[in-house]
Amino acid sequence: MKKLNEKIIFPCGISMKNLFMLAPLTNTQSFEDGCLSDDEFNWLVMRSKGDFGMTMSCASHVQEIGKGFSGQLGIFNDNHIEGLRKLTKKIKSFNSLAVAQLHHAGMRSPEAIIGERPVCPSYDKKTNSRALTLEEVKELRDDFISAAVRAKKSGYDGVEIHGAHGYILCQFLSSSINKRKDEYGGSLENRSRIIFEIIDGIRNECGESFLLGVRLSPERFGMDLEEIKILCKQLIDTKKVDFLDISLWDSFKYPAVEKDIDNSNKKTLLEHFTELDFKNVLLTVAGNIRTGQDVKKVINSGVDFVAIGRAAIVNHNFPRLVIDNPEFEPIELPVSKDHLRKEGVSEKFIEYLGVFEGFVKE
Repeated sequence: MKKLNEKIIFPCGISMKNLFMLAPLTNTQSFEDGCLSDDEFNWLVMRSKGDFGMTMSCASHVQEIGKGFSGQLGIFNDNHIEGLRKLTKKIKSFNSLAVAQLHHAGMRSPEAIIGERPVCPSYDKKTNSRALTLEEVKELRDDFISAAVRAKKSGYDGVEIHGAHGYILCQFLSSSINKRKDEYGGSLENRSRIIFEIIDGIRNECGESFLLGVRLSPERFGMDLEEIKILCKQLIDTKKVDFLDISLWDSFKYPAVEKDIDNSNKKTLLEHFTELDFKNVLLTVAGNIRTGQDVKKVINSGVDFVAIGRAAIVNHNFPRLVIDNPEFEPIELPVSKDHLRKEGVSEKFIEYLGVFEGFVKE
């Protein structure tokens, strides 16, 4: 087994001090114009201080219309740079990589928040989303690239492109959502075209030494496991991405639809990805990794580093606790509001966590 505090090196040449990444977490703590708040600053900095090798921001929207939740951190305007520079400087002072997740909610942007109809690759009746014009698709692509340039100006070491969880790039990937008849719809090649164009643009604008990852999810929101595996292979073969971040919801579950009838041959979702040849691209996964034993199991399966979400909320220094004690188990849920406050979780974030049954003690 790798040592959990072992340094790893990405293809772009950037190194990370250990095998722990703070997963991008919705936290509703920033200002409505997308500017960084003290609460979000404190939340992220406390995790970098807690020994996360990579501190990734929450999903940061690349267009104002792509806002997915109240209090979301933005990266669509140069007005955001000043706050982000303060954030990245502090994160990096703890020898943690500062990475921005680039996001657009698409049809998942609440109309009440953005003040207009949300957009989607195709018209969606349920969400009252309108279809993007071809010109708007290209503008969306360019705004993802511009946001990466803005991230670099803000001092981030790199970015992750959010192509998971039913947000706009995931909507493009979905054959059940994306009904376009142009070059961005139809075949998998066309449905994934925008992602490859964004990657090309970021590499051209930000250079070869800028850290670049892509987040994908293989289930829900019209995703097809086999298509996502094909997409992973294609992304690896571009030699332009440094890591793939596969969000599994639960790293130890079996696929929702397992075509193999013989149970003895069934593979977990995790195994579907660790069996791929990642070449020099690094693999991280997220999903139900909450104890030292979980970390060990995932790393032993062939994953390069782990993305920690819920466990990082409960313990800001989860990496240090697990490195020091591989058998570490966090406090049981639900946790008290006082415990969360001590862990750098603001009142707004605590209120948001209240929607998850059994998380916050009443």
